[in-house]
Amino acid sequence: MKLKAILSLAFLSTVTASFAQEADAPLQISGSADAYYKYDFSKHANIPTSFASDQNSVSLGMIDLALKKTTGKASFVGEISFGPRGQGQSILPEGGESFHIQNLYASYAFTDEFTLTAGFMGTFIGYEVIAPTGNFNYSTSYLFTSGPFQNAGIKGQYKFSDKVSLMVGLFNDWNVYSDFNGVSHVGGQLTVTPVEGWTAYLNALTGKSVGVAGTGTIFDLTTAYQITEKFKLGLNAADYSITNDGGGYTGAALYPQYAFTPAVALGLRGEYFQWKGADGADDEKVAAVTLSGNIKAGGLTFIPEVRFDNASEEMFWKENGVDMTKKAAQFSLAFVYAF
Repeated sequence: MKLKAILSLAFLSTVTASFAQEADAPLQISGSADAYYKYDFSKHANIPTSFASDQNSVSLGMIDLALKKTTGKASFVGEISFGPRGQGQSILPEGGESFHIQNLYASYAFTDEFTLTAGFMGTFIGYEVIAPTGNFNYSTSYLFTSGPFQNAGIKGQYKFSDKVSLMVGLFNDWNVYSDFNGVSHVGGQLTVTPVEGWTAYLNALTGKSVGVAGTGTIFDLTTAYQITEKFKLGLNAADYSITNDGGGYTGAALYPQYAFTPAVALGLRGEYFQWKGADGADDEKVAAVTLSGNIKAGGLTFIPEVRFDNASEEMFWKENGVDMTKKAAQFSLAFVYAF
C-alpha cells in the first residue's frame, strides 16, 4: 500500500508540475524597426507601390511588436505597429488611432492534423508581407500593393501529411477590422511541399466588396525553392477579376536570390503587372526590375536598392513636375532591425 501511495503521489506531482509548466509557458516577444532614405531620379515620389514613398528624405517605416502565447492546444497571436508603414500606409486607421493591429487571432489544435483559427490575420494571398523582416526587397511589388493586406475571419486547416495541407475559411472584406456587408468572402489555400526546400501555396479568395459593382475573385500562386544552400528562387503569380466588367489585375514576379556569405546576399525582383480596364477602358501595363542587397550584422540588415519601372502609358512624373513619362527610377537605402 505504501508503494502504491508513493507511486500515486509521484504521478500526481508529475502531472501537476507538467500542468504548471504548460500554464507558465513563456510569452514570446518579437518584432522589428525600420527606416529608409529614398531618392527618385525625377525628384518626385513617383513609383506608386507601398511604403517607401517619401522623396529625398530620411523617413520612418514602423516599429512592429508581436506577442505569442501557447498553452496546451490553444495559442494566441497579437501584433501591433506604430509608424507610417504599419498605419495609414497599410490600412486606414479607424477613428484616428495612433497604431494599427496587424494580427489579432487565436487558434485551437483539436488534433495534430486539424486546427481552427479566428480573428484578424495577415493575408494568405501573395509573396510579400507588411513587416519588412519578411521581404528581401525593401520596396514592394505591384502585386503586393494591389492585393489584400489582411483578412479577418475564421479558418480551418487540415494537415493530410508532411507534404500536403488544406485551409478553408470565411472572411470579411479586405483590410477591415469589421465587415460592413457581413462576412462576405470565402477562400482557401492548398499547401504542397514536393521536396525538401520547396513549398508552393495555391490560394483563392472570392466575395463582394463594399462599393464594388461585381464579385471579385483572386487566384494566387506563391512558391519558393531553396535550390542550393546559396541560391533561392521565388515566384508569385496572381489574377484578380471583378464581374460586370469591373476591372482587376494580373501579374507575375520572379525572385532569384544568391547568398555570397551568411551575411551578404543579392536579390532581384522582376515583375510584370497589368491593370484590367473597367467599363471597357484599355488595360495598362508596367514592368519593374528591383535589385537589392542584404548586408547583415546581428539583428540589423542594411538594404541598398535600385529600381527601374517601365509602363505602357505615361504614368510617372518628369522632373519638371508637369509632364509625364513611361519610365521611373529610384535608389533607396534602408535598415531593418529584427528582435
